[in-house]
Amino acid sequence: MKKLVLAEKPSVARDIARVLGCTKSGNGYLEGKQYIVTWALGHLVTLADPESYQEKYKSWQLEDLPIIPEPFKLVVIKKTNKQYQSVKSQMMRKDVNEIIIATDAGREGELVARLIIEKAGVKKPLKRLWISSVTDKAIKAGFATLKAGRNYDPLYHAARARSQADWLVGINATRALTAKFNAELSCGRVQTPTLAMIAHRMDEIRQFKPVPYYGLTLKTDELIWTWKNPKDQSSRTFDASHVKDLYAQVNKQKGVISQVSTVKKKEVAPQLYDLTQLQQDANARFGYSAKETLQLAQSLYESHKVLTYPRTDSRYLTRDLVATLPDRLKAISISPYRPFAVGLLKATLNTKACVNDQKVSDHHAIIPTEETAILSQLSDRERKIFDLVVKRFLAVLSQPHVYEQTTAELTIGSEIFTTKHRRTISLGFKEIDQATNVQVAEIPALRQGDTFITKAANITTEKTTPPPYFNEGSLLGAMENPVAFLSGPEQKLAASLKATGGIGTVATRADIIDKLFNKFMIEKRNQDILLTAKGRQLLELVPTDLKSPALTGNWEQKLTAIEKKKGSEQQFIAEIKAYAKANVTAIKNSKATYKHDNLTTTKCPECDDFMLAVTGKRGKMLVCQNRTCKTRKMVSQTTNARCPNCRKKLELRGEGEKRMFSCVCGHRERLTHFEKRKKAHHNQGNKRDVANYLRQQRQQEEPINNPFADALAGLKLDE
Repeated sequence: MKKLVLAEKPSVARDIARVLGCTKSGNGYLEGKQYIVTWALGHLVTLADPESYQEKYKSWQLEDLPIIPEPFKLVVIKKTNKQYQSVKSQMMRKDVNEIIIATDAGREGELVARLIIEKAGVKKPLKRLWISSVTDKAIKAGFATLKAGRNYDPLYHAARARSQADWLVGINATRALTAKFNAELSCGRVQTPTLAMIAHRMDEIRQFKPVPYYGLTLKTDELIWTWKNPKDQSSRTFDASHVKDLYAQVNKQKGVISQVSTVKKKEVAPQLYDLTQLQQDANARFGYSAKETLQLAQSLYESHKVLTYPRTDSRYLTRDLVATLPDRLKAISISPYRPFAVGLLKATLNTKACVNDQKVSDHHAIIPTEETAILSQLSDRERKIFDLVVKRFLAVLSQPHVYEQTTAELTIGSEIFTTKHRRTISLGFKEIDQATNVQVAEIPALRQGDTFITKAANITTEKTTPPPYFNEGSLLGAMENPVAFLSGPEQKLAASLKATGGIGTVATRADIIDKLFNKFMIEKRNQDILLTAKGRQLLELVPTDLKSPALTGNWEQKLTAIEKKKGSEQQFIAEIKAYAKANVTAIKNSKATYKHDNLTTTKCPECDDFMLAVTGKRGKMLVCQNRTCKTRKMVSQTTNARCPNCRKKLELRGEGEKRMFSCVCGHRERLTHFEKRKKAHHNQGNKRDVANYLRQQRQQEEPINNPFADALAGLKLDE
């Protein structure tokens, strides 16, 4: 008899098959003497769309809502039906007596496998492979410690409950809004609160009134001293007349050093990366979007096998991983990391701050695997993400940065001025990233009782500044910790929301942000994320609860209880059904109206309706206002082509042979001329390059004007 192993993706299946000795290739599987390894392609089975229940649901009518399936149906996703049939046939084989679930170790991975098994009607015993990396060593260790499948039943029940709840709330509210206001309007448990947070930040910025504040600095022979406000110990005051009086009192006066203290301090390295922090740092340093970073990290995990599982919300390691750290250090003992890795192998590793079993749920922090990376095989972008993770890993295991901080106070009358200086004793972890090296400053010896004549005083004037607009990195941070956006009674859910990692998951937040761009709810101005008029109107139309992160906090409390066998899946779904009905009723009874304020005079060539001017993530376009029409027309698109004058990215405008590149510096160039010029320079940026680029851009955009596809794609509106 044989055992069937079900992986989530072909690449992982191939790795498992190699370790298990499955070399015979079949139609959608690999087979050996003891094992058969097959794979999903992400989800192969999903919740059925409304049309599967009744024919009338093909037309989105307000009177047909709410839609409450009793029970929910499962359907095979059409585009991956061939692989599903292959998986099912292997599961049903008479010589297979056990199924080993080897999908991603987490709530969603469990759902992927269980829905396939349930749809296929298989009743064979289940085992679970639970690993965080796909190296040969990790796979062997995982198969040596397989767990009983029933141990993960509660995880599946929580995953199924979350999936059904998002269907009930998202499908019903989206259809109700679309039918009520005759516009493509969608909402969901995660995307709508995310939109609300962006709106809240924009309102803060718009309403902000800058207030001037003042400070005072003094210069002695070699030092700059800063005034210390006795009221709040800050270095500023909002009283202009007071700072002018101070200036008159202290300028070119004698001061006495009233206090000198030197303290030895330690600075520890930042924590290891979870996905959100990695996405934030990659966005800040390289301008990568959240989705790009996830894709790069996933490639380093799946294809190159040099990083552990990236979809993690933990920044800690478990104790059992400590024994593997030397092998991981040996694997990264390559240029440019070799000196630091070899040094750590000879030293006592500093693991106290990064090892905590209680702070690791499904997956530990992102760290290098025991596989040595061949850097020449990594793309430039993959290399940058790998570099971030490796340097952080080395830094965390290194000794702290040690320095002396000298603080002195200079007293003139009753006023106190301070100066602070550092002297590096040991660079510690900061030696790893040369950009962060601390320079040793030469400062004069300071002793209590010394006197100085101030040579010059200077009044500083600044203004308070509003909070910055969200960019993709800071928005991810707000989604991970949205407590600041809770109000009133919602505050009681703050602890739950923080404990469960905010709204969305590390694996889905990038897709949520992309979805908001693709639905033209938000747009970019440079790196700033702004709400569109459509997005703001949507927030005025959706039920209040759907705009708050508190909804997720409430759900996660109950889903976590289900995972821990302390809550009822049936009771949770009953509550969600009632909530979905209430939302539909509220939308039906709404007296609000929706207005396209971006309507143009250009008519759709397909249906003759007027088209809407919209700004997508990558450019401007016209889309038909008729929600059943898919017509769109590109107006301008940001490309990777560079201006020959200022080197900024060029915009491509127009259609067909009349397409023209345009730059903010004034440069204009027809596409045909651009192609000829580039061909003359070693065929760089030729017609094929441009065509490939535009094709990739189109593939990354979701259908623009198809609410059926948008609302029902995979029936995973938020997660």
